[in-house]
Amino acid sequence: MDRLANLLGVQALALTDRLLTAGPGALTELPSSERAALVTLLAHPGQPASSLGDVLGLTSSGITRLLDRLAAAGWVTREKGLDARSRRIGLTPAGRRRARAVLRARQAAMSEVLDRLSADDREELERLLDLVVAGLADARAPALRVCRLCDRAACASAGRGCPLEHTVTPAGVDG
Repeated sequence: MDRLANLLGVQALALTDRLLTAGPGALTELPSSERAALVTLLAHPGQPASSLGDVLGLTSSGITRLLDRLAAAGWVTREKGLDARSRRIGLTPAGRRRARAVLRARQAAMSEVLDRLSADDREELERLLDLVVAGLADARAPALRVCRLCDRAACASAGRGCPLEHTVTPAGVDG
């Protein structure tokens, strides 16, 4: 392994550790799958439970149990889907607040690391990470998995687009 790969691995693990412990009180008690579900539903409301399960890497029974927990907490709603067996999932107002709290905690955790960099260094790191993130997925489903905790508004800020935009087909159909 070369030094760059090693440093990237160290950084990835350390940032993951920070993200898993980010946030005040009950937020840190939320399992990562619950955090990811809330943030994903904030960005993509009304998606079928099966699609959410695919994004989170959960089986049918796993996504059902997760949604049961989120519904019991008052954070999600289940509405009839396209057929009798499917359900579209949405966030309640409390669920949207919780999802935004997850994103704020994530932002705070990342800011602690980035605050050590100069403006020029931050700009260069952003340029390089744009290239790295663009290579993480070539199709929509894997891109949604990569972005399951993404702050979509932050990603598209300052007129920049998502580095994984290439995974969306021109007609908007999953690739």
